[in-house]
Amino acid sequence: MSTYRGQVLTGAVLGPLVVCAVLSPFRDSFDNANAALLLVLLIVAVAAVGIRPAGVVAAVSSAVWFDFFLTVPYNRLTIDDGNDIETTILLVVIGAAVTEIAIWGRRQQARASRQKGYLDGVLTASNAAAQGSSTEDLIEQVTAELVAVLQIDQCRFVAGGKRTNAPQLNHDGSVSRGGHPLKVERDGLPTNAEIELVVQHAGTPKGRFLLTAAARITRPDLEQRLVAVALADQVGAALAAEHATP
Repeated sequence: MSTYRGQVLTGAVLGPLVVCAVLSPFRDSFDNANAALLLVLLIVAVAAVGIRPAGVVAAVSSAVWFDFFLTVPYNRLTIDDGNDIETTILLVVIGAAVTEIAIWGRRQQARASRQKGYLDGVLTASNAAAQGSSTEDLIEQVTAELVAVLQIDQCRFVAGGKRTNAPQLNHDGSVSRGGHPLKVERDGLPTNAEIELVVQHAGTPKGRFLLTAAARITRPDLEQRLVAVALADQVGAALAAEHATP
């Protein structure tokens, strides 16, 4: 990743230099606004990668080399024409704006992809329960889904309704310890104890998943935690149906 990032940053610096150098022999035969549009396209291409510094560097590099090669006096970092000054400033402003828009778009795309993954996990568990999979198989499947959704180290299921003094992942998605809420988004899940996610159906505890997040700090957001609760509820419904069967 660091090599790729370095390559993108290098391209952000050298790309505008190459474009402006190639255009410089023809600078008397076209309007500088057209050259600026080409540079904006280059900035958009760099910004689309989603690396903020690269987009900013491409914008600044474009402004510098546009000034050096394409504005009077040529081959100097000086601009005499007011329109060229405005164009140079706009290159930086537009480049920065495009970079932020590209990063926002990539984040939204990533979030949508995560949401689809969460939904697929819940639907898979629901389908398994509906198709008559054994409770053991469903628990194994949900255990794997919980590890993936919460990005934790491991998870295990314990039958029975007895609650422990462990930190709790509550049904509303909050996490608490000893009745006191924890700020997961800021501090992450507790790493010094297993976290209990109660498996229940119609308010009746059927067991609990014990979640381990000891190897690293993980900060699942509320949406991820609610997906975990929904997965646990699938097991609760399956256990209730199993106990209700004569």
